Amino acid sequence: MSRQVSIRRALVSSLAEVLTWPQRIDRYTELVAPTWSLREARAKVVAVRRSTPRSVTMTLQPNAAFPGFQAGQHVNFTVDIDGRRHTRCYSPANAEGQRLIELTVGLHDGGVVSTYLHDHARPGMVVGLSGGGGDFVLPAVRPRRILMISGGSGITPVMSMLRTLRAEGHVGHGGQISFVHYARTRAEASYHDELAAMPDVRVLHGFTRSADTGGSARLDEGEAKLGPPHETGGDAKLGDLQGYFGADHLQAAMPDPDVVYVCGPPGLVAAVRDQYREAIAESFVAPAAPPADPSGASVSFRGSNITVLDDGRPLLQQAESAGLTPAHGCRMGMCKTCTCRKTGGTVRNLITGALSNAGDENIQICVSIPVGDVELCL
Repeated sequence: MSRQVSIRRALVSSLAEVLTWPQRIDRYTELVAPTWSLREARAKVVAVRRSTPRSVTMTLQPNAAFPGFQAGQHVNFTVDIDGRRHTRCYSPANAEGQRLIELTVGLHDGGVVSTYLHDHARPGMVVGLSGGGGDFVLPAVRPRRILMISGGSGITPVMSMLRTLRAEGHVGHGGQISFVHYARTRAEASYHDELAAMPDVRVLHGFTRSADTGGSARLDEGEAKLGPPHETGGDAKLGDLQGYFGADHLQAAMPDPDVVYVCGPPGLVAAVRDQYREAIAESFVAPAAPPADPSGASVSFRGSNITVLDDGRPLLQQAESAGLTPAHGCRMGMCKTCTCRKTGGTVRNLITGALSNAGDENIQICVSIPVGDVELCL
């Protein structure tokens, strides 16, 4: 019976495509309901809240084409701004398996998409949404003692993991969870009140700038002050932990965890790995490119008849400077939107440091720099 239904749907779909040619049927259905699509995952924004000065939280209702995600993974989020389509990677903060998707986007100075969403996100907006990607996920067999550490907007994938574990009753079945979050100030700490209301999770906050000085004072490296978890009065603006992550913070949060998950700026990830080398880590900050080192080699873009001299920057930036408009999204090697075919030459990956094999292969041009002459199918 199911086979007959599948065949019938395929025939109906094919007939619909013929009748609506030369446009895809999606171009007509979206005039009636923007999230209707046979192939593309889309979502409607059904709620928006701004619980901190530098973030916006959107609740999305995806269509049936959205395949879902695992806790900790990111999705590709696409929005049209002034007639141009922009794609970024964001991690849902809700527990996996829920129909509604929660995205909290931190405001980045100069960020086109984050600034637009911070200022203009509203219920009724329709956005593009891909299925989950990435390996920053919980194992099938949950560890017993779990330490989660996040910094800034890196809280969202870790929050999804935490909510998923609590929905499963992890603590009630003998598990232990500690959660450490670093923010610049108490006012910028996303999900602070929700975390404070979790009696089964040990929660510690570290605020790296003093609220009394307008966010300009840097606490001394390694200095630690441990107060009661969820402390909100008196000196709470200084947080439960003072300074930056080190051995004392690890000891205060959870000595000898079975596993550590960390997501945040590269500095935080590196500090955690110095103390716990097997930490499972994710970072949403673009890798720092080395100082531009022009090699004088040629970069050829097949299909456009454009050849430029290598200036040492990632290939995406060199293509844009040459007047080309290659597809791209996150610009940090996560969403893979910028993947194109290298037909000749060798490149270096800025994330891994690995050299590609000379010859024909797919590369991500936002995080690849030439090593000698390179030819791209672009």
